Amino acid sequence: MKLISWNVNGLRALHRKELFYPFLEKYQPDILCMQETKSHIEQLSSDITSIDGYNPYFESGVRKGYSGVAIYSKTKPKSIQNGFQIDDIYDREGRIQIADYEQFILINIYFPNGGSGEERLNYKLKFYEALLQYLENIDYTHKNIIITGDVNTAHTEIDLARPKENQKVSGFLPEERAWLDKLTQQYGFIDTLRMFTKEGELYTWWDMKTRARDRNVGWRIDYFFVSQSLKDKVKNAYILPEVYGSDHCPVVLELDLYK
Repeated sequence: MKLISWNVNGLRALHRKELFYPFLEKYQPDILCMQETKSHIEQLSSDITSIDGYNPYFESGVRKGYSGVAIYSKTKPKSIQNGFQIDDIYDREGRIQIADYEQFILINIYFPNGGSGEERLNYKLKFYEALLQYLENIDYTHKNIIITGDVNTAHTEIDLARPKENQKVSGFLPEERAWLDKLTQQYGFIDTLRMFTKEGELYTWWDMKTRARDRNVGWRIDYFFVSQSLKDKVKNAYILPEVYGSDHCPVVLELDLYK
């Protein structure tokens, strides 16, 4: 099974650029998770909401043209939950989809950006903790769980091109990185890319204003995490920097569920 996650920075814009269908045709994901779709379903044309071979699911917030997540899945999940359903403050921006499949629970999240001030940074950190609360509520230690999406934080120094210059910038603050430590060390989730490579210069987001992608001055802020119970079923994990259409590139997780 191939899962792909991509912050598309506007699903309608990607479609207008005629890049969405060619991407699906070339990479053939079994499940595609998207973040920052910036679309309510009533804003989407039928050729986006109805694609042969896929079951589409959309979640959007109260504000149009902002945030939003989507899942295109060849297999219908048993259920789809929008939001953590812990507190509406975390669900109202349309950032969370939770798909329950027979063999795993898939959590597709567009985490908040904390760069616009202290209030937003605090919201981001509380949002992080809300995910951990959700995991505890479902007793995550006894389930196969995949967490994917735009986490909006680079975990370690090799996950961004200029770590020293960004130590006081949201996305690489100590308290943001400490949460990723907590997710991986205390909660035991595995950063799947790091199962296969310890190399740097593997980024998933670049600043478009400075043409940073041309120079590969980027950040790795998009991830696939799996619970310990799925570790032996991970076949491969990698990024697709050759895919354009957004300021992010897709990330890929390949599973052998019958291993």
